[in-house]
Amino acid sequence: MKQYLLLAASAFLLQGCQTSKEDIKEQPLKMIEQIDFSHVKINDNFWSPRLSKHVSATLPVCIDQIENQTGRIRNFENAAKGEGEHSGIFFDDSDVYKALEGMAYSLINNPDPELEKKADEWIDKFAAAQQPDGYINTFYTLTGLDKRWTNMDKHEMYCAGHMIEAGVAYYQATGKRKLLDVCIRMTDHMMSQFGPGKRHWVPGHEEIELALVKLYQTTQEQKYLDFAYWLLEERGHGHGTMGDEGKWNPVYYQDIVPVRQLTDISGHAVRCMYLYCGMADVAALKNDTGYIAAMDRLWDDVVHRNMYITGGIGSSRDNEGFTEDYDLPNLDAYCETCASVGMVLWNQRMNQLTYWNVLYITVRLPVSPWVETVSSMSIRWNLRVITIDKNGMVALVAQVSFHASCLLSEIISTPPPMMRYG
Repeated sequence: MKQYLLLAASAFLLQGCQTSKEDIKEQPLKMIEQIDFSHVKINDNFWSPRLSKHVSATLPVCIDQIENQTGRIRNFENAAKGEGEHSGIFFDDSDVYKALEGMAYSLINNPDPELEKKADEWIDKFAAAQQPDGYINTFYTLTGLDKRWTNMDKHEMYCAGHMIEAGVAYYQATGKRKLLDVCIRMTDHMMSQFGPGKRHWVPGHEEIELALVKLYQTTQEQKYLDFAYWLLEERGHGHGTMGDEGKWNPVYYQDIVPVRQLTDISGHAVRCMYLYCGMADVAALKNDTGYIAAMDRLWDDVVHRNMYITGGIGSSRDNEGFTEDYDLPNLDAYCETCASVGMVLWNQRMNQLTYWNVLYITVRLPVSPWVETVSSMSIRWNLRVITIDKNGMVALVAQVSFHASCLLSEIISTPPPMMRYG
């Protein structure tokens, strides 16, 4: 029903428009230029303590978690030797890459020779774990390379995307390109397997699309932007599969219709946010008004029917995402903080396309508390609840669950670039 209402409203609005679709397509997209955050200095009572804590507390905690409290860095050491077991979850490589990205961002404004030395040590381990054909993923290297690229939900491209973001960030921070070259070899490997005239692939967890745009912007190689576009266009055509490891759910994986036909947000919240970021990046560079129109519809659906007043999204614990419009329970709201980070990333891009009001909410309410809180453990999800006490006073309550994966590495890479959002 909501799709029909949306179409009717769109038709009504278009009636009064004096510019034809043809004219719109000929006009370049109007974008607000980003500021290089290395040129921004903040001295206030709100962000300054959080940015300081990012360097003094969050970075050391992340490094300790990766090196001592979990087997994440050991996975790369084992993969380089070609022996030993894989420790943790199949997507744990991404946490290491995201932590390194955060280290790189910190080095831009806070040069630290010891931190840079630590980053170089990690990068050496990554490079040693890369296969001769460019493939890098410790889970499949240690559990069987014959099974790689068989299950689209196993996060191979997701991990590769986070590695690319780290490689680009570290190159920008230091001028060193060892990790960037590892990323290029992995990307060229992926492009040898997938693309026009080759195998189909629908990444089960989006991220690679926005990362490929960053790789394109860094190398000026058009093929990387084209590959990002091809991956986006793969969705909605029935190509998704988990091989023999389960049944593919098109709604959960944002694979129900081609992306330019999207009208409603659905499925997993974090995946949606990464998808929309990739669409925004590609649309801006390719001047794709079809993508922009889709994001107009999606932004309206998210903000007006599927977002809490706090800026939180993804109310359902069952799918870590969305169910139906206005299903926004209070006491059992899921609202994963990673989804809130995703909202910041997407709305920063929409802000460049002149969507102003939501970016501040998502940065200030769901994300900033964790920039301050994270100092000893990782927060995977939090319940943001509006309550009214006996005196009629409104309070915002956050309950947290501590977890070693996902959120901590997101928080470590988020605060420094936020300085460009002002």
